[in-house]
Amino acid sequence: MDSLRLRFDPGDDDHPLAVGVHGVGRTADGGGLGLVESSPIVNFCVDRRGVWLTVPEGTRGVHVNGRPVLRMAMLRLGDAVFVDGSGIRLVSAQPPRQPEAGFGDSTGEAGDVRVVLRGVGGHYHGRSFTLERPRLVGRAPEADIRIDEAAFAERHARLEVLRGDVVLRDLGSAEGSQVNGEAVRDAVLQPGDQVVFDAHHRFVLEAPSGARASVAAAAVVPDAAAPKAGGGAMRLPWLLVAAVLLAGLLALLLLFGAG
Repeated sequence: MDSLRLRFDPGDDDHPLAVGVHGVGRTADGGGLGLVESSPIVNFCVDRRGVWLTVPEGTRGVHVNGRPVLRMAMLRLGDAVFVDGSGIRLVSAQPPRQPEAGFGDSTGEAGDVRVVLRGVGGHYHGRSFTLERPRLVGRAPEADIRIDEAAFAERHARLEVLRGDVVLRDLGSAEGSQVNGEAVRDAVLQPGDQVVFDAHHRFVLEAPSGARASVAAAAVVPDAAAPKAGGGAMRLPWLLVAAVLLAGLLALLLLFGAG
């Protein structure tokens, strides 16, 4: 968990998150939100399961990704927390990986239907888009993920599988996108990454671990998992022994019961 950071807006100050409880409130100098030792407005609790936001009883006005939180919320990388008029983002110490130089245009290779972009905020909350083919994000009528807002680019970005990686590629938008709370143009995405378009349209990338490698391995799994020849015959003597013992017990019960 030492790779996680709390980033306080608008100064973009980062504070590392170790395992434990981290209180956030107004600092003594009145400069805004920061880590405090007493009277926190909210707490960020870090354990082996992840990061939890807890809100003391009676505190109001706390939101995660635009949704109010009254008591507790589990956070994912890239979440935006709004506290007492200020914003905080949960980010990683390492920025998103960039595609290799010269990755160029689409290769036309087949994607993977198991790789899914799932909406977790905004207009597409609850909807999913599989990446068996490239997906266009923008205001254009032909966009797969269409965001019909005047300031949004007609062709904002494209998501696709390129050379085995899931790549987000900017198509010339004015503001770019966010991956795990970081402003990016292009990025290689990993399962669990959170992608944000136009500040509040949020998606999470979901995919099996090693999805592309597991397709090739799937052919050998049934043979490896299949029972060995003769396995059923090996179980038969044990069934016979159990039946003989049961019959003997019943005979003894009848013999001594009759006496």
